[in-house]
Amino acid sequence: MANIKQQQKRVRTATRERAENLRYRSTVKTLMRRLETAVEDGDATTISASHRDVVSWLDKAASRGALHQNTAARRKSQAAKLAGGKVVAAEAPKAKAKKPAAARKKPAAAKS
Repeated sequence: MANIKQQQKRVRTATRERAENLRYRSTVKTLMRRLETAVEDGDATTISASHRDVVSWLDKAASRGALHQNTAARRKSQAAKLAGGKVVAAEAPKAKAKKPAAARKKPAAAKS
């Protein structure tokens, strides 16, 4: 154990951060297992919900440094492949069709 006050604090902080990172990594593994079982069962709504959860947790873990960004990207790719492109594409938001610029402009008021 360190005998300098700041180093003692760093040991405590590192222990707390290590436990938090472990929680993120463990949760991601659990959610991947849930996705695999959902795919085996074949329920599309469960698959899409599980996939959404996995991707969300992977993004959180990568942003805080619990997982490397490339690792998170690889696992997201594996999850998408497992879920099948059809379910993932179905849950993507549809883009609104924009009107042409001429249709969006309001007509100028006629001056008399």
